[in-house]
This record gives sequence, C-alpha cells and structure tokens, in this order.
Amino acid sequence: SNAEAQLEKLRFLEPLLNQEGQTIIRQDIKSLEYGIAGEKKIAFELKNSHFPMYVLHDIYMVDHDLSAQIDYIIITPSMVYFIECKNLIGTIMIDSMGNFTREYTYNGKIIKEGIYSPITQNQRHLELYKMLREKDKGSVMKFLYDKTFSSGFKSLVVLANPKSILKSRYAPKEIKEKVIKADQLIDYIKKHE
Repeated sequence: SNAEAQLEKLRFLEPLLNQEGQTIIRQDIKSLEYGIAGEKKIAFELKNSHFPMYVLHDIYMVDHDLSAQIDYIIITPSMVYFIECKNLIGTIMIDSMGNFTREYTYNGKIIKEGIYSPITQNQRHLELYKMLREKDKGSVMKFLYDKTFSSGFKSLVVLANPKSILKSRYAPKEIKEKVIKADQLIDYIKKHE
C-alpha cells in the first residue's frame, strides 16, 4: 500500500525535524493512520462477504499530468465499483445542494467544517479510468463504450468509521445513493447484482 509506505517514511523523518516540523508530520501520520484503519475495515467487510468478486486495493492511475489514487475497485459478475473510503470522525451531513459538512467535538468545542465532496473526487477517478480505456478505441467503439459505461460502473463512498453519523436526509437522491457506511457495503453490492 502506498499509504503504508508513506507512513513509514514520515515516521523515519519525524525525529530528524525541528519541533514545528514534527508537529506537522505527526498530523500527517495521524491522518494516514486513520485512512489505513478505514481501508482495513472495508477489507474486512469484503473478505467476509461470501460473494464472488475481485478486489483491487490502492490502485494508482496516471495519464500525463492527471492521476488518481483509488482505494478499492471491486469487480463483481455484473458491476465494477470504484470505492472511496473515508474514515471520518463525527457527524457527516449532506445538504440539499450536495455539499458535505463534518461536525465533531475537539477539546470541548464543536467544530463544523465543510469538506471536499468525496463524490466529486471519486467521479474524477471514474472519468480518468474511462478516458484511459477509450484511448485505443475507434470512434464507434468510443461512442458505444460511452453509452454503456454508466450501466457497468458505479461510484461509491464508504464511511468506514462505525461511530460516525451520516445525515443525508435532504441530500439529492443521486448523491444519497452513493454514500453508505461500511457495514452496509455488502448488502449494497448484493442488492445491485
């Protein structure tokens, strides 16, 4: 995993830096540890699914100056899922415009902040994949691939932290359908098969 290799590098660098540098590195280490833990929770769900699938983890795609790091690509008999794993703390809210907000308590204070949409992030991953796959196709094949792509590929954001709360009551339907908690992942896949 790229994240685990990066974590080892940061742990090696930490004692070599001044106090300010160590503080920054510790924050990066903590974020990476949360991400890795979240991905392991999803891996656990997938391993215990008893469902036929191929699971690709930590995939990195590059095309010139475009790149994407995909947490999971799951290939089932009838669908390919691009999964963005989020191991967020607190309450995750999605409003009627599709904006993501996170609310949590830190040192007795309630912190409320907007976060970059993981739906948008994952959609960019899908678009890069599609672009790479279309590269060597003729115009007719590109057209057909473009028309059938959305029926064979799904974007999904999985919240890995079991303590996080998802509030998506007012979210648009097309966004609400793409955000689930880790314990719902296998049922979601089985339902869409």
